[in-house]
Amino acid sequence: MQPTKPHAKDKIYVQSQGIATVPNTAFNWNTFLQCSEINQSADNLHVFLLICGLRQVKDPLYLVDAFSEWHQEEANVYMVIVGPEVDPVFTREVKAKVKRSPGVRLIREMAQEDLHAVMKNCFALVNSSVSEGMSAAILEAMDLEVPVLARNIPGNAAVVKHEVTGLLFSDPQEFVQLAKRLVSDPALEKKIVANGKEYVRKYHSWQEERQTYRQLVRTLERSTED
Repeated sequence: MQPTKPHAKDKIYVQSQGIATVPNTAFNWNTFLQCSEINQSADNLHVFLLICGLRQVKDPLYLVDAFSEWHQEEANVYMVIVGPEVDPVFTREVKAKVKRSPGVRLIREMAQEDLHAVMKNCFALVNSSVSEGMSAAILEAMDLEVPVLARNIPGNAAVVKHEVTGLLFSDPQEFVQLAKRLVSDPALEKKIVANGKEYVRKYHSWQEERQTYRQLVRTLERSTED
C-alpha cells in the first residue's frame, strides 16, 4: 500500500456508518412468539436472535447443536434465526437442520421496523459469521440496548470489546458458557448494554453522518463555483 500523497490529504474524509433504529410500536411480541411456535411465557423467556442471510459465510448453523443441547437442559432458552433465503441449496440444509433441532427456530426475513421490534424484545443478539465487515445488526442491537454475543473474528472484534460493549466467543461451547453467564448476571448485562449504547452514540451517530455528507456537498459546490 502506497502512502497518501500530500496533495490528497485534504480530500480524504473518514465517516463511520451511521445507525438509526425504528422499532414498530404496534408490533406484538406474544403473537410473534406464537407464530414462531414458542409456547413459553414471555416473562420467563430468553430469546437469542441471529439475523443473517442464509449463506455459508454467515454460518447460521454454527451454534445450533450446542444451543439445542442447552435448550434441552433449560426449556426457556430459544435461538431464532431470521433472514432472507440467499442460497437455495444452503437454505434447504438450514431448514432441515433447524427442523430436527429443539429450541431453534427459523423465520423468514421481515420488514426492518418489525425486525427492530423483535430485536428490542429479544434477550440478546448473536452473530456467528465466519467473516464480517461491519455488522449493522450488531450496531442496531447496541442502539436498542440489547446485549451482543459475537463470534471472535476481526470484523466483530473491531466493534465488540469483550465484556465492555458485548461478549466474544471462539467456539459453540464458549458461546453457551457466556450466554449462561449473561442470563445469570444482570449487572454484566446492564454494563454491556450501557457501554454499547454509548459506543453507538459516540461513533455511529446517523446525525453526524448526515452532517458529514452535507458538509461534503457544500465543499463540492464551492469548488465547482471556483
